Amino acid sequence: MKYILIFFLQFSFLFGVEVALKQNITDNNTTLLKLAKNSEVFGANLFLGKFANINKYRFNPEYRINIGDTIVTMFWGAYNTELKLSVDNQGNIFIPQVGIIHLLGVKAGELNAHIQTAVKKVFKNNVSVYANVANYQPITVFVTGDLVKPGLYEGLGSDSILQFLDKAKGIDLDNGSFRNITILRESHVVKKVDLYDFLLGGSLVQFQFRNGDVIFVDSLKNYVYVGGDVKRVKRFELKGKEITLQKLIEFSVPNKSATSVIIEHLTLDGTLTRNKVNIVNKEYKIFSGDRVVFVSEHNAKEITVYLDGEIEGSHTLIVKKGTSLGELVKKIPFSPLAQKDSVQLYRKSIAKMQKQLIDAQLNDLQTRVLATSSVTTGGAKIRQAESNMVLQFIQKAKKVQPKGRVFLSKDSNLSKVVLEEGDILYIPKRSAIVTIQGEVKLPGAQTFVKGFSIDQYIEAVGSFSERADKEHVLLLRVDGEVLSYNADSFFSEEPTVKPGDSILVLGKTNSENLQITKDITEIVYHIAVSAGVVIGLF
Repeated sequence: MKYILIFFLQFSFLFGVEVALKQNITDNNTTLLKLAKNSEVFGANLFLGKFANINKYRFNPEYRINIGDTIVTMFWGAYNTELKLSVDNQGNIFIPQVGIIHLLGVKAGELNAHIQTAVKKVFKNNVSVYANVANYQPITVFVTGDLVKPGLYEGLGSDSILQFLDKAKGIDLDNGSFRNITILRESHVVKKVDLYDFLLGGSLVQFQFRNGDVIFVDSLKNYVYVGGDVKRVKRFELKGKEITLQKLIEFSVPNKSATSVIIEHLTLDGTLTRNKVNIVNKEYKIFSGDRVVFVSEHNAKEITVYLDGEIEGSHTLIVKKGTSLGELVKKIPFSPLAQKDSVQLYRKSIAKMQKQLIDAQLNDLQTRVLATSSVTTGGAKIRQAESNMVLQFIQKAKKVQPKGRVFLSKDSNLSKVVLEEGDILYIPKRSAIVTIQGEVKLPGAQTFVKGFSIDQYIEAVGSFSERADKEHVLLLRVDGEVLSYNADSFFSEEPTVKPGDSILVLGKTNSENLQITKDITEIVYHIAVSAGVVIGLF
């Protein structure tokens, strides 16, 4: 039981270290929200005041005559006259020698025939008639919701919804919906409008407004961001929570050179994931909040690099092959909270190498455990229990995925570090916190105190636990540097703690086999620091 407890705690710490190393990459729960402010909205140029002041009367055969409209009627033949009549509050006009004609609700395209029918009841075949709507009665419409300037606006019943929205200075680009607009009459929805029909195909259904109608612009709910090798680098609104790649292609119009898409997705737990799919996978589902970048893999002169953390602007960049880290750092739009001198580089090729090294150590440890035997029955049982726990440790440790962190020291010549496809640059936030993890009594975070030693920070969290390996205390810098400290040695030089540092206390591995103890300690150490690679001065 002693060995079981030791190995369980040892493995728990190992994964605690992995989580600590992962935190800087996955702490991006506001990344996509920032993009919403920095991405141009599809349709943003629709409302520039070009619709608002148009008062041109246009013939609309579907327009229904309303109270106050002006009707011009001309008669010739046995009866010659021209009349300009206003539809009264009962919906009628009065023509001398003909009488009252009810016009309320009559379509403009049927107006002439409607009046002619009434006239022929008095004048049989010797009078001709021509009638037209000369002026529409002005109406007032409430325009409300997520608009720049909601209010009560005057127009004509024949005006389009674009004119009324433009009078309200257009849709609020940060919060308003282009695709969920409703027209209400007496609190009932009489029409739903999707402006993408107009933006993408020029289709705008004619609608006759009445006095007191309400135009309501709903809030923006679902959207994706599209960039890269496309004609429309925009933020597109979705009707639901997902969209197929095919539909997004119709929206964004990729260039012929585009072959793949990279999809950035923020999960519910705040982890930012990336997937690359072929552009022919038309049914691939993309979800609200995703960022989609179209790329060309035919062109070997460009690579894709990702930015995470405290930056403003795009988080996926297409750069020329051969671009150095130094060149890119100069162009990064840092946020005001960024710790600019601690840029972190994560590389796939380094992660692969780290994984191979750790797996080789684990395989060697497994061989050694299986080859170990005991000469006594009691010793054999103890050895068997210990071996089982070591083998469990090995299987779980093999699931750990190193992050490929490249150590960039203050002396590193960044202009000599050539970027590779898929590199991730993480810009940490300035911090005044020091975290203390591992084999201490109360793991947690402490406010940075200038001059405090490692021992003092450990004492602040209750000191070492009983299982602490005081000879293996690690200090992880924000820039990736890893320093070792032996708290049991009087002669060990203690590193200076800086804001944002992490103190990791490894645990003891108690085994009768000293070689196995040494192997496990080394593996835990290597996983804790993710096999960091030091780039020296060029």
